[in-house]
Amino acid sequence: MTAAASPPETWLRRFGPPADGPVRLVCFPHAGGGASSFHSLARALEPGADVMAVQYPGRQDRRHEPPLTRLSELADAIAGVLEASVVRDGTPYALLGHSLGALVAYETARRLDRSGATPHRLFVSARCAPTVAAGPTDHLADDDALLAEVRALGGGDALDDPEVRAMALPALRADYQALRSYTWQDGPALRCPVTAMTGTQDRLCTPAQANDWLRLSVVPGRARTFRGGHFYLQDRVTDVAQALLMDLGLRTQQAAAAGTTAA
Repeated sequence: MTAAASPPETWLRRFGPPADGPVRLVCFPHAGGGASSFHSLARALEPGADVMAVQYPGRQDRRHEPPLTRLSELADAIAGVLEASVVRDGTPYALLGHSLGALVAYETARRLDRSGATPHRLFVSARCAPTVAAGPTDHLADDDALLAEVRALGGGDALDDPEVRAMALPALRADYQALRSYTWQDGPALRCPVTAMTGTQDRLCTPAQANDWLRLSVVPGRARTFRGGHFYLQDRVTDVAQALLMDLGLRTQQAAAAGTTAA
């Protein structure tokens, strides 16, 4: 069975029993990351949102599967899985992607939007809009450069362990290959609002650059800024959860404490 033809349970993870919230949030990990990177956020969002995280092939409990090296293949497969499961049961749903996951979530949202299964909202985090020229990645073609890049972004402590590094590198190689091969194709704007989120010290995407995401939808969105670097989402779990709940329409005043720039 190919990755694209795998059943939903192959792709989607929960961190406990389904939450009894009115909205389902599907989360897309960063390059080299797995579904477990959203465990803390899922807990912080309970019981307001039912959180599921995507598990890409080639990592964690799918580490024996070959990873996909084209972003379009990931988006095609995940859109099909969501149409067969999340969309079918009728629960309103939103997508959240961090870093590489922001692009995968966006391309997945485009596919679902075209099929008439428009998400309730799209959250994109720590990644510039695909309409903005990304920095070159040719220098990341070997393992040492990849590891140096991950460490520079603040996400590489676990990679000091040789066993962890050996397990993580195949997924990292595949994900950065997917980034290098990705080219944005013009098309209809999304019909759902977009929340663009970034850290104040993220060298890959500044708060000003994050605003470009808002031009990719016909529905007004907003930009949110949180203190921290590229992995602010792991350091500011409570603030991020409050902001997500507010933008999902599940909470209002409680999110006021989160660092926010409306656009």
